[in-house]
Amino acid sequence: MVRWEPGGRSRLQTAAVELFLAQGFEQTTAAQIAESAGLTERTFFRHFTDKREVLFEGQEHFQQVFVDGAAGPPRGEAPLVLVSAALARAADLFPQERREGARLRQRVIAANPALQERELLKLAGVAAALAAALRERGVHEPSATLAAESGLTVFTVAFGQWLAEGEERPLEQVVGAVLAELTTLARPGGNA
Repeated sequence: MVRWEPGGRSRLQTAAVELFLAQGFEQTTAAQIAESAGLTERTFFRHFTDKREVLFEGQEHFQQVFVDGAAGPPRGEAPLVLVSAALARAADLFPQERREGARLRQRVIAANPALQERELLKLAGVAAALAAALRERGVHEPSATLAAESGLTVFTVAFGQWLAEGEERPLEQVVGAVLAELTTLARPGGNA
């Protein structure tokens, strides 16, 4: 077995997703993932605490990107302007070349209720952190929570559209279109 070859982490991630799709998340072991990647199980656990982390690594960074994005616009901007800046920053995390990998990851999550729950908890954590960032910027309740939750809903809907087969627009464009759709819902005749 290759022990110190570079790229072990990404090889483990690729092998894990392939195995999750082929035989199911629950049926796949860390040892199988490591073997498929040409590494030892011990190496797997140097990179990941468990097999779920293969799918959910970087959660803290993902959350911080939203918070940092909301901190960008000048003070006094409307809550949705702050959320829009956070969404734009988050969309930058997903360039076109990540789309296929994200599609595969989403297929694994969609096939497993426990992973779906973990994904929802991750997004709830992002919404809570974004609401706290908005409150720090002077946005009062319930506006801070409404804006943050709405922003995460926009991101979730846009991300789902971006992953759809045949979709070719960059995530930033899809996010912009979904956000525009949300703002039209508040206008008279907006749901027609």
